[in-house]
Amino acid sequence: MQTVLGNIQVGVIGGSGLYDMDGLTDRESIQLDTPFGEPSSPFIVGMLNGRRVAFLARHGDGHRLMPSELNFRANIFGFKTLGVEWILSASAVGSLQEQYEPLDVVIPDQFFDRTRGRISTFFGDGLVAHVGFAKPFCPVLSEIAFKVGSSTGAKVHRGGTYLCMEGPQFSTLAESNLYRSWGFDIIGMTNLQEAKLAREAEMCYTTLALVTDYDCWHEGHEDVTVEMIINNLTKNALTAQEIVSKAVGQLPTRRDCECATALGSAIITRPDMIPLSTRRDLAPIIGKYVQVD
Repeated sequence: MQTVLGNIQVGVIGGSGLYDMDGLTDRESIQLDTPFGEPSSPFIVGMLNGRRVAFLARHGDGHRLMPSELNFRANIFGFKTLGVEWILSASAVGSLQEQYEPLDVVIPDQFFDRTRGRISTFFGDGLVAHVGFAKPFCPVLSEIAFKVGSSTGAKVHRGGTYLCMEGPQFSTLAESNLYRSWGFDIIGMTNLQEAKLAREAEMCYTTLALVTDYDCWHEGHEDVTVEMIINNLTKNALTAQEIVSKAVGQLPTRRDCECATALGSAIITRPDMIPLSTRRDLAPIIGKYVQVD
């Protein structure tokens, strides 16, 4: 049976450089195993602005995991096991609209799914639950991220639709132009599954979408290259660190948003019909609604 390991309320997902900040003290590395396998990397836990924070390198140490290879369930379950209630996710995105320029930060409020075959739920194996996902980002956490982001002097946008594509290739020109015609704002490869699983686990989630390029549609810019993305992401890293640090210091001690009770009316399966092994594996997530033993 999995149990919650600690009182680490805040989780941060991003590159390994995100936790390389001066304000993070008392660091330790925690390696977890989950019913879904190992997370992308060990969790780096430390103190930041008076709160215990757990950082996870999304693509593993040295960026060795493709978006399609990420074990999203293990990553989010690991945060849940640590006691995390708030997740700040930082990731590189391409811009699909003129107003989102490279080096801008977008706090989106919607998703559109263009992934294929990725596992996006903890449920199954005799347990069915249907969690609401109409508003996929926590409004409280998103507003905090927007306000503190704006205070850093960065150009931060509130709202917009994040199109999550499969990758690892970038878009064709035809795809990019189609997404623009549909009115989508930014494009990335990772965040949708994180948000879905965080909602099932009743954790608040938002994204710091760090704009690195104009995808391939913009005539005034070169086609997307890894070098371009890395250069701009490196420039954005300090901004992301500052936003994360300030946001951690402003998080409420109690959560009153719907994220905290998202599973309350979502479980459909009759409790006595849920297999014991499933109940035990998912104890950190369903334990307050379903008797585990």
